Amino acid sequence: MAEEALKEDVDAVVAYHDGDVRAAITTLLLDCRHLRLQLALAEGQTIGSMTAGSRPTAQRT
Repeated sequence: MAEEALKEDVDAVVAYHDGDVRAAITTLLLDCRHLRLQLALAEGQTIGSMTAGSRPTAQRT
């Protein structure tokens, strides 16, 4: 997404953390880490039911 499209979201995250940008970034990084773990776990669950060549990936493209 373009940076301009995310401006309101960024402002909201920083405001939620009372203007503490470091706390906002830390929270977002922890969320990313958690979601990557969830994707890895989901990938492990679906791998047996997927056809060859259609395996999902948690990597950003």
